[in-house]
Amino acid sequence: MYQDGYIGRKMLVPELEERPAIVVTAFGSSRRGKVAIELFRKRLRDQFPGHKIFMAYTSAILRRKLGLPGLHETLAAVEAAGYRKAVVQPLHIFPGTEYQQLAETCAFFPGLRVFLSETLLHRWDFINETLQVVEEEFLPSGQGLNILALHGTPLAADPVNTTYLGLQGLVADLYDNVLVASIEGIPDFRGVLAVIRRQGLVEKYKKARIIPMMYIAGLHAEDDLMGEDDSWSSRLRDCGFAVDCPIINDGNTRYFKGLGYYPEIIDFFIARLQRSLDLFRYY
Repeated sequence: MYQDGYIGRKMLVPELEERPAIVVTAFGSSRRGKVAIELFRKRLRDQFPGHKIFMAYTSAILRRKLGLPGLHETLAAVEAAGYRKAVVQPLHIFPGTEYQQLAETCAFFPGLRVFLSETLLHRWDFINETLQVVEEEFLPSGQGLNILALHGTPLAADPVNTTYLGLQGLVADLYDNVLVASIEGIPDFRGVLAVIRRQGLVEKYKKARIIPMMYIAGLHAEDDLMGEDDSWSSRLRDCGFAVDCPIINDGNTRYFKGLGYYPEIIDFFIARLQRSLDLFRYY
């Protein structure tokens, strides 16, 4: 096809972009959690003003409900916009099943060189850094019991289970009043309740604080953790605890404090992204 002819002019490809596109992937939220995602996007725009920022969402339910793009759709848009390089930065906490699905999409997408950045807790030094931030929310030793609420995975064979269990062991070694449980899978919340009863922790502490270890403390926090019926908080209250959860105020609205509201956590994700952008200088 003659590129200067009528058809050629109608089908001109976009000018290729030198800088990599930035693609942020998140589970998504139909409720208040959208505020946390927007906080990160604002920080990205301030930190990387010369880069185009795209979004992709991993929740199939939210994509259908809200008309949001998935990663494959977003990478197709990135390529169509003239990019040949892209960095995908997930706002995932652990490198679990969804992260592996992202990796498969990045590896087999045609026409693009894609770097998939690491999750928040991808390395043990990352885990220690994050604990140092979150421990500011802990009730002091002797004043209350803290429970870290992980998302977890229902898949027993998922390799990320070793990280969940490793985190449970690390926390047990570091703190005398912190327990770890997952909403799905292990460590199981039933096990936490068994430890509480077996060790008489209600009589010792009287108060319990649930701390979400999730980027967005949305539906899981509102329903599974702090809901009225058969939630973690209701079961802890049945044991005799007074229960709370960290809260953040944004104007006249109060939110359960997910990790996306900690400035230091945003810094950690920015560092993951910057490392991937730097790698493009060598590969």
